[in-house]
Amino acid sequence: MSLLAAGVLSAAEVNVYSARQENLIKPILDQFSEQTGITVNLITGGADELITRMDLEGANSPADILLTVDVGRLHRAKEMGLLQSVDSDVLMSSIPEQYRDSDNQWFSVSLRSRVIVYDKDRVDPGELSTYEDLADPKWDGKICIRSSSNIYNQSLTASLVSHNGVEATEEWARGLVSNMARSPQGGDRDQIAAVAIGQCELAVVNTYYLAGMLNATSDDQLEQAQAVDVFWPNQDGRGAHINVSGAGVSEHAPNRAEAVQLLEFMVSDEAQTWYAEANNEYPIRTDVPVSATLESWGEFKADPLALEQLGIHNAEAVRLMDRADWR
Repeated sequence: MSLLAAGVLSAAEVNVYSARQENLIKPILDQFSEQTGITVNLITGGADELITRMDLEGANSPADILLTVDVGRLHRAKEMGLLQSVDSDVLMSSIPEQYRDSDNQWFSVSLRSRVIVYDKDRVDPGELSTYEDLADPKWDGKICIRSSSNIYNQSLTASLVSHNGVEATEEWARGLVSNMARSPQGGDRDQIAAVAIGQCELAVVNTYYLAGMLNATSDDQLEQAQAVDVFWPNQDGRGAHINVSGAGVSEHAPNRAEAVQLLEFMVSDEAQTWYAEANNEYPIRTDVPVSATLESWGEFKADPLALEQLGIHNAEAVRLMDRADWR
């Protein structure tokens, strides 16, 4: 009997569909395997691609966990019936309420903020204040930002819809577009580089991209990152916009118990410390220290908005961005 049990244990596995780049998630999955003996089968791809794949696979999907880098995609997967509720004391006690789904179908495992970075030499940070202020004509021709197709910008806009309503947010988007120094292009690192070389004076980026550049082995990336500084928006009001990487258990997970075990591992001391130190993301748990780079930026007030609101307002956000000619 013991030999049979050992055989069953050794065969334990969990299948992860991940929208994170392999190098940003595989090390922690390897640690999970080493500690538990559970094999992790990792499939990576774009979030939309993986969600579509799960939908097409239906009840035959091998996916146990969907891991994405934005709450909007997790909400979409939930709305499509691709996730299931998980009752876990570990997850409930470790993850603040606003960072998990109200039906317990998805859970955040790390945090990032979408902030303003500015040219140290050309911008007085005293002139900066809020996301809303980016629509002010004083920033005409001075802002770089990614495309409206980027989920991070969609979620930022969705947060503004939640706080200010559709009409005010559309007016903001039109003002932002009119202040762009160039047509949206490239990723967040490209926006930082554009500020560094003088194409614009401000950019809107996720914190971990700048932190990664500050810790890069590339002299060019380091030099570009050192040319800018971080400004935390809306500190006199609701606080800076927050987004997450997060995960949920598939509706048809063939290895449900192992999937829940992996989710719980992701909020452990070891995993949360890895997210902080290796990825320069903010831990979901407040008792885990941030990296030295993030610590150097100081403490900030975070928007307490329940993150499921970003998914709820995503479609409205995309439509108004289109109407504002945000390409």
